[in-house]
Amino acid sequence: MNAVNKSSIVALIALFLVTGLKAQFNENPILNLENEDKKLLNWGYYLGFNQYGFKIDYKTNEDISYIQEGKSTGFNVGLIGELRLNNYLDLRIEPGLYYTQRDLGFPNFSNENDFLREVKSTYIHIPLLLKASTKRLGNFKPYVVGGVSTSINLSSEEKSKEDNESGKFRMTTNTYYYELGFGIDFYFYYFKFSPSIRGVFALSNELVPDEKADSPWTGNIDGLYSRAVFINFTFE
Repeated sequence: MNAVNKSSIVALIALFLVTGLKAQFNENPILNLENEDKKLLNWGYYLGFNQYGFKIDYKTNEDISYIQEGKSTGFNVGLIGELRLNNYLDLRIEPGLYYTQRDLGFPNFSNENDFLREVKSTYIHIPLLLKASTKRLGNFKPYVVGGVSTSINLSSEEKSKEDNESGKFRMTTNTYYYELGFGIDFYFYYFKFSPSIRGVFALSNELVPDEKADSPWTGNIDGLYSRAVFINFTFE
């Protein structure tokens, strides 16, 4: 994520937080959506940004050239279904579409066609999360969230017969993760708005190795695991 993108995201989050907090820290705030959290089921949608990277495990760390990685900012869009368990706990499912790109550079090559692999991924991401909230404070309520998730990578190339010899970096179609994050619910007159940030950590190896065991691209990789940060803006 470049400096401009980081600054824009931080400024947007700060704007919502400052606006919301300024309105809520009155001695006797007018409560918006008083019965919003009493519903058994709640629905909404989210928009956001992501930044994916890789945790790379090598078979040997002796006399190797480490793979270089470039990251970019992707986007997220999805739906929310929430089941109220009690006043402080909710069970959530947040299926969404996540688009991202990671660039991998292999220092053993001087030719750009062999050096660079653009790993474009389009994920259908499905997390099952437990949301633990504090007591509502006027018109806002902080919370933490955590759980497990799975994804389907529509751009994985897992079943392709071509590999890096033909310029294709292959990954598995299905991946499993755990997720941890936090956010704040803001209650406005017509809707509830929630900015949040979440870390996502792959549990399963996503690498599909090349056909040749000594491949200069994948031969020394023991495991490839996605790491990601999601910044979502939820409307319910």
